[in-house]
Amino acid sequence: MTTIGPIMFRSGDRICWKSKGEDGLPVRKYGFVNGRPHSNGRVVVMFDGDLKGETTVATTELQPVSIMTIDLIIDDLELLNDPTLRQALVGLWESEVDLAGLVVEDIVHLGTGVRDVTGLGYALAELHSAGELYVLRAVIDNGYIIVSADIPRRFERQRR
Repeated sequence: MTTIGPIMFRSGDRICWKSKGEDGLPVRKYGFVNGRPHSNGRVVVMFDGDLKGETTVATTELQPVSIMTIDLIIDDLELLNDPTLRQALVGLWESEVDLAGLVVEDIVHLGTGVRDVTGLGYALAELHSAGELYVLRAVIDNGYIIVSADIPRRFERQRR
């Protein structure tokens, strides 16, 4: 995600914290900012399922939650290369959206996917969130499949 300047968090903002667990596997937690950021660059966060809300995290480790910041990273390229498995990526991404607490409407699957003009992935579905149209894409990046929502590119035809 690209940002301009530091992100300012306020109490109640929905956030995502990504880290690595003790086993070395990625950990992703969603929650809410529970107070104002301290002058030391840390903020108290209440993660989903943690009613105490006493976890202090550096604001540089947090990411605001929006439909375009929810991604699914998978290290099995066969899920993208096999047309019969490709549409399963839509359901997996939807599960991540549910965990993030966002609402997605009117998901229209694009068959087994439409090859992206970059040649690096597929457009898997069209969807709406907060009244805006998005395209769910799966692309290969550094040996991983990254599934995320993106705005339709100008050369893509808008649905009526």
